[in-house]
Amino acid sequence: MPSLISCIFIGTMLLAATTGAARADFSDGKMPDGTYHCEVYLLGMFLDLGDITIKGNVYTGPVTFGTAQQAYNYQMNANGEISWLGPLGGYTAGGNSLSMTQATLDGQNPPSFDIIMKQPDGAFTASTCTRGSNP
Repeated sequence: MPSLISCIFIGTMLLAATTGAARADFSDGKMPDGTYHCEVYLLGMFLDLGDITIKGNVYTGPVTFGTAQQAYNYQMNANGEISWLGPLGGYTAGGNSLSMTQATLDGQNPPSFDIIMKQPDGAFTASTCTRGSNP
């Protein structure tokens, strides 16, 4: 019986360690550096919303053509919720506002975040920004 208890204890410790490792990325307060391609699925097709580049705690974009004009800071809490501390292109223009941005860091998939935007008419739109294979 002691071996069964040992196995349960070790299994629990391994589960806690892997859960802690997954959350450790969020506790750093930043997304992995790279260019994140943003798109929304609308009317049966994916629409390009531009690229957001993240380096440290700074972001630029989204940029569809050309280069970003200015860099701004962002913050991410331990739950992976991102607060953008500057404008975010069309997400914050023309009466649009940000409702929430949620990061997803999963070792199996590229890092990403979902942006929920509130439109002037009160409707919500969700888009996903995924880091390309070359950070």
